[in-house]
Amino acid sequence: MATGTEPPATEPRPESGGVRGAARAAIAAPHLRTDRWWLAPAGTAAGLLAFIVYSTWRAFANTDYYAAPYVSPFYSPCLAENCEPMRSGPNWEIFGSWWGISPAIIILIFPLGFRLTCYYYRKAYYRGFWASPPACAVAEPHKKYTGETRFPLILQNIHRYFFYAALVVAGILTYDTVLAFRDETYAWGHMGLGTLVFLVNIVLIWAYTISCHSCRHIVGGKLKHFSRHPVRYRMWQWAGKLNARHMQLAWASLVSVALADFYVYLVASGAFDDPRFF
Repeated sequence: MATGTEPPATEPRPESGGVRGAARAAIAAPHLRTDRWWLAPAGTAAGLLAFIVYSTWRAFANTDYYAAPYVSPFYSPCLAENCEPMRSGPNWEIFGSWWGISPAIIILIFPLGFRLTCYYYRKAYYRGFWASPPACAVAEPHKKYTGETRFPLILQNIHRYFFYAALVVAGILTYDTVLAFRDETYAWGHMGLGTLVFLVNIVLIWAYTISCHSCRHIVGGKLKHFSRHPVRYRMWQWAGKLNARHMQLAWASLVSVALADFYVYLVASGAFDDPRFF
């Protein structure tokens, strides 16, 4: 019986392999979308690339990351002996004098690992950098699909463990935000523009962290009867509402943490004086 999917004899069959294999509908066109579908993956790739370039520069700079009372979130907690002294700050000299490069390299692996394995960011860079797939209803160029079953993508399964580390990092950044209510002489009861920057950043960091799919599962997963666990059920609902905005929170927190670091850089380098509200 004719199905209408066979091409005319004079029309060449699309190239074999992947989604254009012989078992698929024989459509010569690579896709049937007429909108500018490429804008989304291109914009995503550009945004992520900009953050990668900026964070790499700041992580290896090893300078201008502390201006009392502010410490860059890229360098907190500072775990090396070569850290700048921060009064009451997150100075924990776990790594001794043998560590000669930037201390940011030690700590950034945890928040970056959390974001790299995040469900949303997987979608973002799979589409933006690997075109896997580039967009909905647009075939990917790869002839073989293995998902996340092989190395290195199978390591995405450790996302839940990076979530626990992200909770610790968020707690430390919260402590840094509390310390931001001091002035340059470490006197309490003061608030500058940097304090406001840190407040916005930590709210977005926590919102993004709690909206994580792993958090939602930890809170309400494996429950057979929500009625028997009203507290967990309410927390699961709250996490679910945040989870619906996970993409927006992922981008907002990515921008805010970069801006918080850049603000500290401006103040520490002397390019900008921190305005004081009180």
